[in-house]
Amino acid sequence: MELSIRAATLEDCKDISRMILELAVYEKVEDQVKITQKDLEQDGFSKNPFFHAVIAEVPEEHRTKDGHTKIGYSLYFYTYSSWKGRAVYMEDLYVMPEFRGKGIGKALMSKVAQLGLAAGCTQLNFAVLDWNRPSLDFYLSQGCWDVTSDLGYHCMRCEGEALHTLAQRDL
Repeated sequence: MELSIRAATLEDCKDISRMILELAVYEKVEDQVKITQKDLEQDGFSKNPFFHAVIAEVPEEHRTKDGHTKIGYSLYFYTYSSWKGRAVYMEDLYVMPEFRGKGIGKALMSKVAQLGLAAGCTQLNFAVLDWNRPSLDFYLSQGCWDVTSDLGYHCMRCEGEALHTLAQRDL
């Protein structure tokens, strides 16, 4: 199948927003999505973007039954490891269900890896749900490894009221 993997543009935000919701439904957390198309436009395409994205796009003759040609995406941003230096974090990797198993996820992930290496990154980091065996198997087949089981790290988060309380603490 003919496929294009390219940098996302401002005009892609509507489709990225749609696919973020599709991913959240698949992961059974659609109630957690608070981001809007406008947030994506501002946060990804301003003077100092918070994220970058790549899009998988098929020609019109392969569009979905709903008329979509943008059928996958990966959202990523750059981070820094105090031990290893520059790193790239892949926040999302998503391919619409009817296009899975065709190498599109691998192509998207490969593009993020290429961009990371070009930026001097030494590692690609991401998280995957423990119940998502197809994704775990896919990532392992790409040469990735589970930092949680091998190094014992846990991914932590602080948000909402706890984040506000933490920010207000005095020394």
